[in-house]
Amino acid sequence: MRAVLRIPAFRLLFTGLAASMVGDALMVLVYAIWVKSLTGSNGAAGLVTLFMAVPYVLAPLGGWVVDRFRRRPFLVVANVASALMLLPLFAVRDAADVWIIYVVAALYGISSVTIAAALGGLLKDLLDEDLLADANGTLQTVKEGLRLGGPLAGAALFATLGGAAVAAIDAVTFLIAAAVIARMRLREEPPVRSGPHWLRELTAGLAHIRTDTALRRMALAMGIGFLFIGVTESAIFAVIDQGLHRPPEFVGVLTCAQGIGAIAGGLRAARLIARVGELTAIAIGMAAVGLGDGLKAAPSLPIILIGMVITGWGLATMVVGFTTVIQRRTPGPLVGRVSTVAETLVSGPQTISIAAGAALVSVVDYRLLLVIITAGMLTAAACLWPTRRLTAPAPTDLPVEIGQERA
Repeated sequence: MRAVLRIPAFRLLFTGLAASMVGDALMVLVYAIWVKSLTGSNGAAGLVTLFMAVPYVLAPLGGWVVDRFRRRPFLVVANVASALMLLPLFAVRDAADVWIIYVVAALYGISSVTIAAALGGLLKDLLDEDLLADANGTLQTVKEGLRLGGPLAGAALFATLGGAAVAAIDAVTFLIAAAVIARMRLREEPPVRSGPHWLRELTAGLAHIRTDTALRRMALAMGIGFLFIGVTESAIFAVIDQGLHRPPEFVGVLTCAQGIGAIAGGLRAARLIARVGELTAIAIGMAAVGLGDGLKAAPSLPIILIGMVITGWGLATMVVGFTTVIQRRTPGPLVGRVSTVAETLVSGPQTISIAAGAALVSVVDYRLLLVIITAGMLTAAACLWPTRRLTAPAPTDLPVEIGQERA
């Protein structure tokens, strides 16, 4: 972390992103709480998640748009636009205005997709390859740290000041991010077209993943893993109710434990990647998530808390490895499209598993579901393990050939 923070341009970028992350952490629960307070309906509140997730279906299109612009100015404009998109929330008065919250939630999802895609490309242009994992780990650590108290703080602000006030704070954090990132000094090459036809440009990210063995196997393994991991969204409440005999609000305690593990994972991910490579780190993270979910089947609070910490560590390691391998194995002009396609290949199975978990948790013993999740995550790790050498660090005593052909 110290090495990457010594770079002035990254310090500015980090400051801007940290500001916007504060706003995100405050606002993440407010949309659903706001809808619930206006309608009294749990189902209506739950729809917020759907509207925020829908943009991920169109993520490859967003990646194509991102790759047509220089990253730094795109991030500046995107953050300003994200601040402006929150303004309609000031018009929300009663249940008839809930549609405004849904629209803004969808726009928020679009903002998240495009900003993440542009950030991946900007980091690749800004940093040497050996610092990418450090940068990704640093940002992931801050993000997870803010998740520990940010949502609760946002809920408290909503209760005392109202939703419009929280939206205003979030908008200000986006403007701070735009102003800080605008101060960065970075020489960026103009965007390069990857083909003479728009369809070829649009599908260039998928084509790159298909032809790169490491990215293809990683996407397959992550898809398998997230086809199971989404079940925990529902199973965790069965753990609390049937396993621990606690009220639903106790989920906050378990989430806090997972957040602590995620912070530890973000802090250590770069060192692990430097030692074993991205694919190995992702496989280890998958196995850790499987182990952690398996421990949640025990009727013991200390063991379950340990499982939550291990799960958080594994998820953070997976995310940092996932982001870093894409940046390292993708040409700069394609980073936006490759990252959004990879995200879609992962989020699609996750959405299916969330829906399946909601349906199964009421008819299948939650302990069996947790065992199935463990088996699925270990299967995903086993699928990735044979290709771990594709991203293994080169021996320091051997020269690295420039322009070496990809596996």
